[in-house]
Formats: sequence, C-alpha cells, structure tokens
Amino acid sequence: MTTSGEKSITIALMDPPYESGTTTTALRIMDAALRKGISVNVFAYEGAVNLTMRGQAPHPNPVKGTSIEEQDHPSTAKFIAGLFTLGADSPKLEWVNCGLCVDERGAGECIDGPRRGGPGDLFKFSQESTNTLIIGTR
Repeated sequence: MTTSGEKSITIALMDPPYESGTTTTALRIMDAALRKGISVNVFAYEGAVNLTMRGQAPHPNPVKGTSIEEQDHPSTAKFIAGLFTLGADSPKLEWVNCGLCVDERGAGECIDGPRRGGPGDLFKFSQESTNTLIIGTR
C-alpha cells in the first residue's frame, strides 16, 4: 500500500503467461510506473496466478537450432522478479495472487514476493490507488 500523497496504480490481470500480448503490455506498464516513482499494486486472478510460478524454465528453440542460452527465452516469473527488485522500497510493488484461483490451478509454488489474497485486496487496492486498470481476457 502507498502512503498519503504518493501516486500509485492498481492493475488487475486475468491472462495466463504466454497466451496474450496484454500480459507483456501490463508488465511493461508496471516497469514504467515503478521507474517513474509510481507504486504498483497487482491483483492476479484466473490464469494470471501462473505468471509468478517458480517452475517456469527457459527452453531451446529446435526450429532455429538455438540453445537455451542463445534463445534467452524470458519467463514472466523472471520479469516479475525483476519488478520486485525495482519495487522493493519506494516506489513499492505489491502483488496479490487470488488464493481461490491458485488452488484451482495448483499454482502454489511462486517466486518470492507475491502473497496470497482475495477479491477484497483488489477492492482495497482500488480505493487507495490514484488509478486502477482492469485487464480482462477479451
């Protein structure tokens, strides 16, 4: 949460990793906001709880003939871990994964940083933020 007078944005995400360009756009918005001194609150629900899964792994590209290192395939978990480094102090990144959605998908093993929560967190984030952006799947 942000302190009085500090700018913040709340972003609610629904898309799972690698399924839509909106996820990449949302991550870029978060990065830009943090770099501009704007705190970011994220509520991930439905498939978006998989964005922070610890088990994401890079892969080679046999079609191109590239190795894991050459392909340098980014994972959403790695990108988000970088956002947590950027938003560790001020501005701050707070990320909540919907606990019901986590349980439905077996997505309990996530990177350090996100916490488990529920729809009430989105409501509280929205009340306390300068702006809120809800990114649905369609």
